[in-house]
Amino acid sequence: MPPQTRRSSLPKIVIGRESESEESSSDSEAENEEDDDGASEMLSEEENGVKETEEMIVENAKKKAKIPITISLKKVCKVCKGTGHEAGFKGATYIDCPKKPCFLCKTPGHTTMTCPHRVATEHGVIPAPRRNTQKPLDYIFERQLRTNVPAIKLGHVVPDQLDAAVIRLHSRRVTCLEFHPTNNNILLSGDKKGQLGIWNFCKVNERTVYETVHRIILNSMKFNPINDGTLFTAASDGTICLTDLETGISDRLMDLNPNGWNGVANWRMLYGLDICWEKNLVLVSDNFGYLYFLDQRSKKEVGEPVLIHKRGTKVVGLHCNPLQPELLLTCGNDHFARIWDLRRLEAGASLCSMGHKRVVNSAYFSPHSGSKILTTSQDNRIRIWDCIFGNLETPSREIVHSHDFNRHLTCFRAEWDPKDLSESLAVIGRYISENYDGVALHPIDFVDTNTGQLVAEVMDPDVKTISPVNKLHPRDDILATGSSRSVFIWRPKEKSKSESEEVEERKYKILICGKEGKKGNKKVADGSDDDNDIGGYDACHTKGKRPKSSGKGRKVR
Repeated sequence: MPPQTRRSSLPKIVIGRESESEESSSDSEAENEEDDDGASEMLSEEENGVKETEEMIVENAKKKAKIPITISLKKVCKVCKGTGHEAGFKGATYIDCPKKPCFLCKTPGHTTMTCPHRVATEHGVIPAPRRNTQKPLDYIFERQLRTNVPAIKLGHVVPDQLDAAVIRLHSRRVTCLEFHPTNNNILLSGDKKGQLGIWNFCKVNERTVYETVHRIILNSMKFNPINDGTLFTAASDGTICLTDLETGISDRLMDLNPNGWNGVANWRMLYGLDICWEKNLVLVSDNFGYLYFLDQRSKKEVGEPVLIHKRGTKVVGLHCNPLQPELLLTCGNDHFARIWDLRRLEAGASLCSMGHKRVVNSAYFSPHSGSKILTTSQDNRIRIWDCIFGNLETPSREIVHSHDFNRHLTCFRAEWDPKDLSESLAVIGRYISENYDGVALHPIDFVDTNTGQLVAEVMDPDVKTISPVNKLHPRDDILATGSSRSVFIWRPKEKSKSESEEVEERKYKILICGKEGKKGNKKVADGSDDDNDIGGYDACHTKGKRPKSSGKGRKVR
């Protein structure tokens, strides 16, 4: 109650007593003057007490009164805390701090909004030179490898329309995608919780999620070349599993942590995974710089692990050459991508080391000739080497692209289009958002690696989250993307269809899962989460206990 109300209620009582005393004194004034003197003294004492009480109430009210808030009209930057300018989102447009280097190209002197690489991706990119050095290696290249690359470059077909989607298919963010090698309509996805999702995107309701394949991040997956009904997976729990896609039963082939949790310094996690079909070997790499071998037929570990990168650093990518399987391309957190010969594999014996300025997220040979190399580094650079037989100390081209992120996201990886016979088209998600009609969207970019030109940017107003995981279909013109916990399918836009038919078809092919989903609601929730590799695994209660994979899953038909 305000102090004024409390202060006004007290004098009412005093005034009542004063009026009664005055009436009694007027009636008995002649009878007893001594009573009047005593009453006046009592009134004076009460009045003084009331005044003192009022003064105390006023002082307490002043002490309890809130200090007035002063609002400064000066602009304060949230990045550098300086005055005179602002940084951050204004609507759908992000404004950079002018005192910081450009976030996109990492050079000072301008901001991201005015960066020339933002306006044109081919800015500063040197086109592929015509090779005519007449060296013995060039002769071998022209005779054996160049014949697989067509002389005429065909036009690119870009899947740029959202065709189907499963919203919140996984409980955590999507980490990897893979198309089925024989069934064109099946897409497999892994997430941060170790779950394996199987989705028939032509029949959107047919989906299965196996929850017991791994316990934490499923980092890589490869189909068994002998039996396409089984899948090799590697995860951050330090295990390799061979999973039957029909039953969901997983056979654990390798376990680098047999005794359970023994501290972060001793916990081994598996990242890169590939299969050398010529030697029947399953290759897998860990977070300590080592490469492990698994016999594909006996399903047992063979040989000793080999240190292929700096000790104590993650080896996040493995890729065998499609024509020369004994050539292995690796990349890791030590800022290097390396080429190895599996016939002579030992520590420090790499054929070539290609340095980068920051962490290398991925490295791939070109899909047909295997003569090119495409790497993605955390320094916002896509690097291309045109020939593995030439000078690999410096890349043939560097393309500036936005894929440097802080955390809560799966790493961005530029991947070749397996259908592009010219080996020039690559796909990668974009981190920096763009303002499209007042909406901040993160498009998926198709880049020509020969010129650095942006061929197409794929987006949809309903997909407002970032799409770091992208996979192109090996046979059809289909793009699969993993954005947060959801999976999307893109197809080329058909010009013959009207806009109303496209909207009706999109509503029919969008399925929303989870408790938060409501039919007809196409808004995609942002399911970003922590990027701690072992955050989803309660290691303190698993020492010596290895849960069995029973094939339990959630099936919806």
